[in-house]
This record gives sequence, structure tokens and C-alpha cells, in this order.
Amino acid sequence: MKTTIQTITLILGLFISSLAIASPEFPTQEPMGGKTFGHSVKHIGNGIYVFRWWVYRNFFVVTDDGVIVSDPLNPKAAKLLQSEIRKITDKPVKYVVYSHNHHDHISGGNIFKAEGAKFIGHKNLLKQLKDHPSPVLPIPDIVFEDTYTLTLGNRTLELSYFGPNHGDSLVVMRFPKEKILFVVDIVTPRRVAFRGMPDFWPDEWVRSLKEIELMDVDYVISAHGPENQPAIDPASVIKEQRVYIEDLMAAVKLKMDEGVHSPDALRKQVKLPKYEHWQYYEQWLPMNIERIWAYYHMGW
Repeated sequence: MKTTIQTITLILGLFISSLAIASPEFPTQEPMGGKTFGHSVKHIGNGIYVFRWWVYRNFFVVTDDGVIVSDPLNPKAAKLLQSEIRKITDKPVKYVVYSHNHHDHISGGNIFKAEGAKFIGHKNLLKQLKDHPSPVLPIPDIVFEDTYTLTLGNRTLELSYFGPNHGDSLVVMRFPKEKILFVVDIVTPRRVAFRGMPDFWPDEWVRSLKEIELMDVDYVISAHGPENQPAIDPASVIKEQRVYIEDLMAAVKLKMDEGVHSPDALRKQVKLPKYEHWQYYEQWLPMNIERIWAYYHMGW
């Protein structure tokens, strides 16, 4: 009996070890690489590739039955993306998934539409594109309200909408098996918020990030980052972004409660030394501060 128990224990130990070895580990410390203003591709594992054009990112995944592409960026970047996909596979692009309505992320779709790809986006994005049509923005073929599960070949991609935060059509995309989240604009690791925070609703941004933190996610692909930043980050960057917005809002509110109501004065007086090492701290923090002033002063 003792020998039998030892044998079973050994087999279980080997099985658990093999599972641990088989668990995907993604390159969270490796930079994207390439020229500063240029493009590059990094295979992060399991057929998932991160494509970079300048400081923009998207992903594509190669499946048994074709390719799924996220935001097609712009016509120039999309042609480069298509050529990079062709270096890896001759399978067609079957689906293009829009993250939201902002043209700088989604205006390269025609090249994949010509391949016969179907486009997916939130229902609010469909309304926006119908109200403001563009010849370089294919209308979504598939729209959804809260969640949508896309399955192609042996892969699954889950799309989730968290309400207004950055515009009112932004969705996040999750690979459930790998526990990887693709998130656009509302999480940019180690960088303060973009300039004057255009089309951001600060309170809804914080709310959305709190909800996203509850998702079963281990890794994040962010849609922005220069060539010297990793293609993929640990999920902790979601909380780091949320805490930054909360710290920014609290610091501005404190000064306003003390009687400082001039946005010009706030830009000079509010400092967040905790984030001095983040990208664009000196250039963009004053603009972030003025946006939060507008939120408290105007309710917008």
C-alpha cells in the first residue's frame, strides 16, 4: 500500500509539474523594438502577435481557419500590417474588431474589407459611423450591446462593453485561455493621461477600470507605447492607471477646496511627484490638471 501511495504521489507531482511548464509565460520585459517612427511585430506566444506602428499598437491572432485583427489603425499602417501577416500565414483575415470610434485607431480597414473580412463593433460605434460616415471606415457587419464572443478556428476572443469612459463605444478584448486583455486608451502603462484627456469622462474612467480589474486577466496589451516599451504587461498596470486618475482628481479637488479656482494657478501648483518617472509627466500633467478642473468646475 505504501508503495502504491508513493507511486500515485509521484505521478501527480509529475502531472502538476508538466502543467506548470505548459502554462504560457509572456514576455513582459521585452521591448517591442524597431525604429522610433516605424513598425515592428512581436510574437508573444500562442499565435498572438502585437503589431506596432509609431506609438500605436494592435494585435492579430492566427487561427486554424484564418486571422483575427484588432484595430486597423490607418491606411498606411494597415498595409504594413497586412504584409507582416502574410509573412506568417497565407490564411485570410476573417474578422476585424473595432475597439471604439476614434479614427486614429480604426481608419485602415478597407484593405481587409477587400479580403472579405467582417467587421465587429459596439452598437454605439455603428450609430457614430452612420452619423459621420468616412470612406476609409467600413461599417461594422456585426454589432453587440454588452458582450460578444468571437470564435474562429481553435481560438476564442471575448468582447466586453463597460459603458461610457473614453467615448461611449469602447470595448475591451480578452483571450480567456491566455488571460490576456487588449485595452485601448484607458490603460497606457507608465504614462500620464493623454494631453487634455479628449473624450474622457474621468469619473466613468475610474469606474470602468475598477470593473475591469475584476476580470480574470493576467496580462494586458495596451494600444499605445513606444518601441522601448514591452509588447505586453502584467495586469497590475490596470490598477496603476486607475490610481493615477484617482490621485490626479484628489490633488486637483484638494487645491480647489482650498480656494484655488484658476486653471492656470492649478496647473502650476498641483504636483504629483509619485509619477515623475512616467512618460510625458512634464508636458502633459498640466493639461491633465486643467481637464480635471473642468470636470469639477463645469461638471464635464
